[in-house]
Amino acid sequence: MPSSIPRSAGRTVARSAAVSAVVAAALAAGLLAGSTNAAAEDAAGVRIHDIQGTTRVSPLVGKQVTGVTGIVTGVRTYGSRGFWIQDPEGDANPATSEGLFVFTSSVPTVAVGDAVSLSGTVTEYVPGGLNSGNQSLTQISKPVVTVVSQGNAVPAPVTISSWSVPDEYAPEGDPAAAGSINGLTLDPETYALDYYESLEGTNVRIGSSRVVGATDPYSELWVTVKPWENRNWRGGTVYGSYESQNTGRLQIQSLTPIAQQPFPKANVGDRLTGTTEGPLDFNQFGGYTLTARTLGTVVDRGLERESTDKQHKNELAVATYNVENLDPSDPQEKFDALAKAVVTNLASPDILALEEIQDNNGAKNDGTVAADQTVKKFTDAIVAAGGPAYEWRSVDPENNKDGGEPGGNIRQVFLFNPARVSFTDRPAADATSATGVTGRKGHAALTVSPGRIDPANTAWESSRKPLAGEFAFRGRTVFVIANHFGSKGGDESLVSHHQPPVRSSEAKRLLQAQAVNGFVKQLLAVEKQADVLVVGDINDFEFSGTTKALTEGGALYPAMKSLPRSERYSYVFQGNSQVLDQILTSPGVRHFEYDSVHINTEFADQDSDHDPQVLRFRP
Repeated sequence: MPSSIPRSAGRTVARSAAVSAVVAAALAAGLLAGSTNAAAEDAAGVRIHDIQGTTRVSPLVGKQVTGVTGIVTGVRTYGSRGFWIQDPEGDANPATSEGLFVFTSSVPTVAVGDAVSLSGTVTEYVPGGLNSGNQSLTQISKPVVTVVSQGNAVPAPVTISSWSVPDEYAPEGDPAAAGSINGLTLDPETYALDYYESLEGTNVRIGSSRVVGATDPYSELWVTVKPWENRNWRGGTVYGSYESQNTGRLQIQSLTPIAQQPFPKANVGDRLTGTTEGPLDFNQFGGYTLTARTLGTVVDRGLERESTDKQHKNELAVATYNVENLDPSDPQEKFDALAKAVVTNLASPDILALEEIQDNNGAKNDGTVAADQTVKKFTDAIVAAGGPAYEWRSVDPENNKDGGEPGGNIRQVFLFNPARVSFTDRPAADATSATGVTGRKGHAALTVSPGRIDPANTAWESSRKPLAGEFAFRGRTVFVIANHFGSKGGDESLVSHHQPPVRSSEAKRLLQAQAVNGFVKQLLAVEKQADVLVVGDINDFEFSGTTKALTEGGALYPAMKSLPRSERYSYVFQGNSQVLDQILTSPGVRHFEYDSVHINTEFADQDSDHDPQVLRFRP
């Protein structure tokens, strides 16, 4: 998909058929609360608030309506083509929106300020499909439009501000409707999601607001209208628990095609100043979105990339970094930038666990699994950047058995600085052989190093297997387990019509965490004070069930929790600064320093979509 248009542009002409299919299926299954089967009936002279109703689903869904009038407040000529209309009078009911999207599939022929009268079918479009769990967008499909007059004033915008958005995020879903909130009457004065839904399709505005999600390749950014809400000192908004949502977040897109006006580039902490105004849309990639007819100006607040402290000579520095599907076909500039980060921002850690190292020909799906060329190109770039001549260890996966991009065969790789630390090699394992724990005189050891932990366990099906390695630093053995747990793919979004949202991906990560926890306990059973570090892209929060399973029985401690709450994040998603990457320590690892080094995820220009993590301690 071209990066010059928002992802919502994926709603194309074929969307009309998809809308009909989704509505028909939903009507048949009763999934759209308040719906009827009276699709053949006509409703004449209804107003927009009659169509929107007081719940998330129109009471007129499936019906033909005629004589619907309003003023055009926005026109979208790309992607999901159509326009928004608004009733300038309204019904004074805060639960009913006075705005509505009209899906045309082709480029609309109306203009902002046109007064129109139209007929068409009331539909509920579910971005991402019914199985996504997303809320639906009420709209008119297959419209017949008559322009009554031109040059009319656009209805005054509703201002979305810190005082207008409730602090409570969403009502509890109806147990009788499988946890759905679709059938609940909107309460916009109590719940943020209800407030935004009550403005669906309405002309809204925000004033100067802080950017909490950098401009992405799809020409969108995130702001918050609540400057104090879970703020961190770099300008983001921290996501710290399932019960404490950040209600002030709002996605911003532009209605002006990128070819006519480039979308501004913004980093976290920048300001979107002046007035940003346009219809409030709902899409698959973030939910409620201000589609700006008028876009404010980005003011650069000078956010800089962080650098961690250099380890002392008797400190071991261990880091983890997801390098986002790195393979030799990537431009040299990516290798150079990642290498510079290792040397400059991470201060050349002694051990570096990498995630998402692809095989030697990347996504070419031809059975190649070796990654020696990928790693060599990276380690050569590190030397060129002034870093150490890292050696490396890994285990090649089975072809297409570890998930990720088909043909890419991503895996974890250990880099280590042989001038500072040594690797204990024991008979190399293949992809299906498991490493185990042995020991004598109270000293634990791995049976295979490097080796994979329990690769036959179904927990690792179509997922990366943990890579365990045994290192020696100043006469002390250190065990490092590099992980890349299953992704959050398949989870419902925070704006799901199920509240709380269904997080189906957690089940797999829970099993993975239990497997790693069990292995760490085997090490500690032999050597109670063994130095064990569990590192990597855990793909889950520090407060999650996954992390609780990793730490069960006191086997591990999530080092992220040693930081102040406002500094606990490694990834920014939809304006939430949150934790995905972690380093966890065994009880024998004491007096450590931990650093989440923010060099990527807060910036529009990224070398990876993750921030690396570094831990320093004295074994």
